[in-house]
Amino acid sequence: MSHCRPLKMYAKIGSMSASHQATAPYDGSALIADPIHQYVSFTVPFSAADEHEQTEKDLIDSPWVQRLRYIYQLQSARWVYPSAEHTRFVHSIGTMHVAGRFARHLYPFLKKTVKDIPSANYIEEFLRVTALVHDIGHGPFCHFFDDNYLHAFGASHEKIGQIIIRDHLGPIIRKIRRSPSGPFDPGEVLNPDQIAHVILKEKGKDNSRMPRWINMLQPVISGSYTADNLDYVLRDSYMCGVAVGPVDLARLIHYTILTDKGFTIHKTGLPALQMFLNTRMYLYSNVYYHRTTRAIDIHLRDIFGETMTLLFPHDPRKKMDAYLALTDWSLLEQVRGWKTSRQAIERRLGAEWQRILGRDVKWKMAYSAVLKEKSQERGMDFPSHQHFEEQIKKELPAKLKKTAFRVDMALLDPRPDPKDRRGNPLYVYDPSTKKVSAEPLEEFLDLLPTRLVQFRVYTLDHTCDEALSRATATVLNKTPSSLESNE
Repeated sequence: MSHCRPLKMYAKIGSMSASHQATAPYDGSALIADPIHQYVSFTVPFSAADEHEQTEKDLIDSPWVQRLRYIYQLQSARWVYPSAEHTRFVHSIGTMHVAGRFARHLYPFLKKTVKDIPSANYIEEFLRVTALVHDIGHGPFCHFFDDNYLHAFGASHEKIGQIIIRDHLGPIIRKIRRSPSGPFDPGEVLNPDQIAHVILKEKGKDNSRMPRWINMLQPVISGSYTADNLDYVLRDSYMCGVAVGPVDLARLIHYTILTDKGFTIHKTGLPALQMFLNTRMYLYSNVYYHRTTRAIDIHLRDIFGETMTLLFPHDPRKKMDAYLALTDWSLLEQVRGWKTSRQAIERRLGAEWQRILGRDVKWKMAYSAVLKEKSQERGMDFPSHQHFEEQIKKELPAKLKKTAFRVDMALLDPRPDPKDRRGNPLYVYDPSTKKVSAEPLEEFLDLLPTRLVQFRVYTLDHTCDEALSRATATVLNKTPSSLESNE
């Protein structure tokens, strides 16, 4: 992908002499070539001599955003789909672009709905900057890093991202005074605290202190369909070479509005939303939750904790300078050398990492099924994988009870929750009744289950597949009546 060169090359075009600041075409902006969105515009200084102006270029070129070049977008799936070598950096650039499109479209609706809102250019830049930095706190192996390392410290990549936004990128963000569409109104200043607030959507979060326009726009970043997931579904499917259903980005944005109740989709846009949800579900089932991807994740889970204890035994929030250098690249290069280490623990872990780096898949799939809720009510917990492992072991013949196997449960929510109480439910505008409610969405999505689990059993070889399959089928037939299994 050609993202590095255009960033520098076009930036020079935007940096013309001071005498051309007010009149030169294309001055103050530049382009990044992108295979998904064709070109992504971003702001650059009007003049190289203007040392005080801060633009999107300064933010993109900052060490924290550039760090995302060294963190892969797909943690393990790139070992299954060889062309999926793209990074969080290019995804963040694309998300910024989509967020800007949402902002320009939604501003007239926002202006009618909320009093005392900032200028259109300010709103555009607020969402663009928020989208650019939404993944800024990710560590190596992305969400896997959250689940298998950060959670032990009570942290997440969003919470670390908030620190980076406030403490490290704040000085740049506060000095940005224009979007690609034009300058802010006098006195308008981007607030890093507000941007940090938007990137973390969590249950019980107090939104009352934030301006209403911010809460109205938060679903663009964290909602049912967002600048984030619209970009990654398009980008990941393209980079993996996977043929997926259509994602009509233009139609989804066009039929998204803001009403007094909040983020709303016009009823005419529901088929485009359904297409997107089906495409995203296909991508989860066949890329993110591919059987080999999950097998590699099981192997990683066995060694990741010990690896991080040796490489980075700190709460990143207390070692942010060191965290800046912790990426996929730095981790993989360090563990690559452990196979010849003098330390026994490093040699042992190094041997396991060598299998992963050499794509020697340790765990083989013996059984696969899909579990889904029969009920349309959310909030039910599936039994844990440890529970299933214990039950399957009881069903195995005595001579096979010591067989090494793992249960893997990949959870997928294939539809948005119309009753989202965490902050921003999705509403539907019905032009025939002129009413706004969640009911049409519930009816429209009624055919999709509330949650699915891709249920698999893995073992070290295929010698016991038949016995494991029989034992697993027996256990699944005894699962609670609120679940059903599609083998």
